[in-house]
Amino acid sequence: MFERIDTFCMRVTDIEKSSQWYEESLGLQVIFKGKGYRVLSVGSGHVPLTIEEGETNSSSNQSYPILYSKDIERTYIKLKDQNVRTSDLHHDEDNHYFDFFDPDNNKLQVCFFNES
Repeated sequence: MFERIDTFCMRVTDIEKSSQWYEESLGLQVIFKGKGYRVLSVGSGHVPLTIEEGETNSSSNQSYPILYSKDIERTYIKLKDQNVRTSDLHHDEDNHYFDFFDPDNNKLQVCFFNES
């Protein structure tokens, strides 16, 4: 069903300011820019860090793993068939994705994009 952990996502209040900080302060490199988010390489590792602009709340953890699936529609249906709570399946310019939740209401996300 899943091929790998695609990325780890963190919310930030200002994508431009945060992206600059991660690049200059931590030496991370932007490998993809999307509307409201950046994907950053972390050293020689295979799992990047995604920073996503949005509302932040220090009283709850808003970080979540993103899992990659080559057949996101099939994965979506399989999780729905197993009565896993999911969001709608979304399609934007670059990605297909949906959220799902574990029994403790922890958010996880599944994505698909055409790999070059």
